[in-house]
Formats: sequence, structure tokens, C-alpha cells
Amino acid sequence: MLSILQSISAWLSRYTSPFVIAAAAAAFVVPGLFSWVHGDVQALVLGFIMLTMGMTLRPSDFRILAAQPLDILIGAVAQFSIMPLVAWALVQGFDLPRGIAAGLILVGCCPGGVSSNIMSFLCKGDVPYSVGMTTVSTLLAPLMTPLLMLWLAGESIDVDAAGMFRSILFVTILPVAIGAFCNGKWGKRPGYAEVCKVMPGLSVIGLACIVGGVTAAKGGSFFTSGALIFLTVFLHNALGYVLGYSVGRATRMPRPKRRTLSIEVGMQNAGLATVLAGRHFPAMPEAAVASAICCVWHSISGTLLAGIFNLIDRRRRQE
Repeated sequence: MLSILQSISAWLSRYTSPFVIAAAAAAFVVPGLFSWVHGDVQALVLGFIMLTMGMTLRPSDFRILAAQPLDILIGAVAQFSIMPLVAWALVQGFDLPRGIAAGLILVGCCPGGVSSNIMSFLCKGDVPYSVGMTTVSTLLAPLMTPLLMLWLAGESIDVDAAGMFRSILFVTILPVAIGAFCNGKWGKRPGYAEVCKVMPGLSVIGLACIVGGVTAAKGGSFFTSGALIFLTVFLHNALGYVLGYSVGRATRMPRPKRRTLSIEVGMQNAGLATVLAGRHFPAMPEAAVASAICCVWHSISGTLLAGIFNLIDRRRRQE
């Protein structure tokens, strides 16, 4: 039975984007399928995703942080500067409505997404570096995300920085810490290692539930929000990939690490942004809509980018 679940988990990890898109489409057509994923349930689902991440963290992953301090620092600075500032620039340049602006800036201020580790693996990036960057950005998120939101959006939007800090603490740091503790205590047991192989698939299912829940509640607003929201989400994500890779090139990182930095910067934890938008900006439903669109698109674009990198590798081998 466990081997079957592991196979399903591997399949879900490989086809994250189609699965999440299918969940969004199903929620759009039949909202009742995911209408239960809202409020505290949504936060619990995200907490479970972060728990699965923590359960895969090993002491060696934390040693990576000590072994590559400069690269991790470069990644953290890029993570919390490029995406927030690009989001702010797009908001100003396109004069976005307050709700969409709040959602886009919130996505930009969030840490890297868990699925970025999968994408780094698929494109032959530096997976340990990816795990290290995701871990550091997640640990910094309770402080950096509220402060950046207050700085970039505080003049036009009422930002509850203290409340946001508490929310991120409970739905990210606490579950990750519990998962890491479990791994430290039982990680050497063969049974635990086998169970951990199921965790990536459960993370994908959790992400699909979050996207499905927002689509069920806000799906009708996806297309009434206009093409502008889709354009800005696309530009935000694409510029993150390009500028992240450029930082890696400028700092003379090897190609696998440049790819990872590109993915880590461009792919945000939009699931966290969706939860935060619903909890802290209830008067602006467009914020949750923008975050949900980012959630779906980042999964799609990450898969596409990994495919492009692999295509480049194949052409290099042929030459």
C-alpha cells in the first residue's frame, strides 16, 4: 500500500501544474467541491504543507547554510528585494486598483515556494541550494513580509503588520519546526523515511486544495478582473526569473545554481499570500484573487522554465 502511495506522490510531483490547474478548473465549474477550503481550514492546509516541508529537512540541509553563507545571503537579498520592488513598480506603472495591488505586492513580499525545490530538481539545478534558500526565506518571512508590506503598501493600504507576523509564524514557522523536530527524532528509522516519500504528493494535494478553495470562492472574479491582472502576474513572475538568473550570473555562480536562484526568486509561496490576503484584506477580495492567479501561474511557469532549461541542455549535448 505504501509503495502505491509513493508512486502516486512521485506522479503528483512530476505533474504538479496540470493537477493544480485541474483542481482550479473543477472548482470553477463545481464550486462545492472546494467550498470547504476557506478561513481557518485554508490556514490549516497551508500549515500541513509547511509541515511536510519540515519533515524532509535533515541536519545536512542546515549544514548547507553554514557551508554556503555568501550564496545563501545573495539569494535571500535577491528574494526579498527583486520581487517586492518589481511588484511595486508594476503597481505604479499600471496604476493597479487597490485590491489587485495589495495581492501582487503581498505575493512579492512572501518567501519562496516549496514547489521550487521540485522545479530545481527537474531542471538539474542545485537542489541543496534550493532547499537552503527556501528554508532561509521561510524563516525570515515572519519579519520580512510584514515589514515590506508596510513599507511598500502601507501608505495606500491598511497593513496589520503585527497580525501578519503572527499569521506567518503559526502557518509556516511552527509547522516547519515541528516537522524538522520529527525528522531529527525519527529520521534514521527506515519506516519514517518511507513515509516521507509520500509527503511531496500530499503537498501538491494541499496546494491544489488552497487554489481550489480560492477559485470556488472568487472564481467568478477571475475574468471580470480584466486582462490587466493576468498581464501583471505574468510580468511579475517572468521578471523574477530573468532578474534572479541575472544575479546568479553577475555573482559568477555555476549554471545549476543560477537556475536555482532564478526559480527561487521567481516562484513565490503564493499559497501563503492567498491565506494572508483572505485573512488580512477581507474588504479587498481582489487581493485573494490576484494571489490565487499567481498560485496557479507560478506552478505552470515553473514547469515550463524547467522544460526550457532541459531543452537547452539537450541542444548543448547535440552540439
